Formats: sequence, structure tokens, C-alpha cells
Amino acid sequence: MKVSQQTTHQIERSLRKVVAKYPADSDPVMTDLHILVSPNTGEIRIYNDDDEELDRCVVEEWIEAPQDNFFEEVVPVLRCCIQDMRQAIEGMSILKPFSFVLIDEDHETLQDLVFIDNEETVVLDGKLIDGLTDDLD
Repeated sequence: MKVSQQTTHQIERSLRKVVAKYPADSDPVMTDLHILVSPNTGEIRIYNDDDEELDRCVVEEWIEAPQDNFFEEVVPVLRCCIQDMRQAIEGMSILKPFSFVLIDEDHETLQDLVFIDNEETVVLDGKLIDGLTDDLD
């Protein structure tokens, strides 16, 4: 999926608003960040672990996007935007390790996007973690 520079800026603007809610000089909290993307409305909503909405935006070019492979095509876009903001995100007052997770309308995990731990950002590949839960059990 090709995305415009405007789309990238919209997503990064939303991420900056989330970063601002966790300034480096505040008490650290334990949470992951959950990103919900709606292919019908183009809306992106970002939540913490308590399902508190931290920010939302609408990506115009994703409104009424074709349902086929939508989430598979959105994942690299979101990962790229998160990676581009790596320094700001690593400075957030969120206890490490924490993750960015793509979720569905029921707030169920679709895919882990990025894992951040002690000055390192690791891009997760869905194929890498397939079956990990079974292996750990």
C-alpha cells in the first residue's frame, strides 16, 4: 500500500500527541499502546492498557479501503511511523519493555507491531512469533 506524505504526517502527529501524554519527567507507568485501525472509516485510535483513548485521527485515504489484505498493508506503514519517531517514543515515561500492538474492534490483538526495551526498538515479524505462545506453554 502506497501512502501519501500527508498520511504519514497524520499518523506521526497522533503518535506525538500520545508521546506528550507520557513526558519523560513524569512518573513511569506500566502499559502497552494499542492501535485500532478501522478500514471502513479510516480512523486510527490509540489506547493504553486500561482502554483509555489517548488520541484519534482519520486517514482520508483509508476510508472505505478494500478489506482484502487491509491490515497486512497497514502494518508496515504503522511500523515505519513508529520507527521514525523512535527517539521521542523511547523517551516516554512508560516502563520498559512495552509494545505497540495492532488491535481489532473487540480490542483483541491482531499483531504486535514494535517492542521497545532499554534503548532498543525491535520490529516484530508476525512469522517470528507464530506459535510462540504454544512453545512457552
